[in-house]
Amino acid sequence: MATKTKKITANDIVSMYMDYVLEHEMVPKSVYKFCKINKIKEEDFYLFFGSISSLQKGIWEQFFSNTIALMEKNKEYESFSNKDKMLTFFYTFFEMLTLNRSYVLFTLKHERSPMKNLEQLKALRKNIKHFAKDLIEDGNANKTYGITKHNPTIFSEGAWLQFMFILKFWMNDDSPSFEKTDLAIEKSVNTIFDLFDNTPLDNILDFGKFLYKENFA
Repeated sequence: MATKTKKITANDIVSMYMDYVLEHEMVPKSVYKFCKINKIKEEDFYLFFGSISSLQKGIWEQFFSNTIALMEKNKEYESFSNKDKMLTFFYTFFEMLTLNRSYVLFTLKHERSPMKNLEQLKALRKNIKHFAKDLIEDGNANKTYGITKHNPTIFSEGAWLQFMFILKFWMNDDSPSFEKTDLAIEKSVNTIFDLFDNTPLDNILDFGKFLYKENFA
């Protein structure tokens, strides 16, 4: 009796890709070569990803979805304040990155141009901004007066800039268990929320741009 061939999943392809780039220290030249080396059909690859580039973006989306799933397993999460939800998100996300640190460092330093390396974060940017926007909109729903409500669009952009600052910090962190990154997360989230509550909105964006410039220029 013939045995059934195991169906390839998106997770399988992601694992194969991450193993490939770490073992070969390079990105596959083509989908064909990647599939041939891993003994899978090209058609199976295209069921989940349209190109190597979309696979790279998909890995970051998977980091995000896995982070959200882990957070939501905590029964107390829904009762957290917006600030604690944001702290939980950053702590959990960077724990996820730490588990895959070798891959993350490789893929963010692969191209000579930093902007080319950051192309793969486009989908993640949308996800993080959407997450932050939802936090503020939920908070605004409980506020009676318009003057006390926060601007979700500006806050979501600030959250993304904050993420980029922490990402760069984490990449350069050589402290045991990356404890300095945990401290940076705590301080930056507290600062952003304090600024958001007590500072004109334009100043918040200026602060975010400053962090980005100082760490990625």
